[in-house]
Amino acid sequence: MTPISTDVQQRIDQLVKGHRVVLFMKGTAQFPMCGFSGRAIQILKANGVSDLATVNVLEDEAIRQGIKDYANWPTIPQLYVNGEFVGGSDIMMEMHQAGELKSLFSA
Repeated sequence: MTPISTDVQQRIDQLVKGHRVVLFMKGTAQFPMCGFSGRAIQILKANGVSDLATVNVLEDEAIRQGIKDYANWPTIPQLYVNGEFVGGSDIMMEMHQAGELKSLFSA
């Protein structure tokens, strides 16, 4: 695996830190392109997240690879809240079911 450029890391860093809630996903919130991304959007809606920023990794191969290195997390979607990596759709589902996600967004 080749190390990703600092340019891509900086772009990802700006996205993560420039928005309260960011979801790196396949497709868009309106048209998710995989089941996991669709589930992530549903979970966020169920938790009343209205200030969501999404990044369609299918539109930018550098971001698609770079985001995996950024959080050292191999899968997409990836959720960031307040600049912190939360997890993928499985972790989001577990946190949602435990009621932990709602408190994360109300903080």
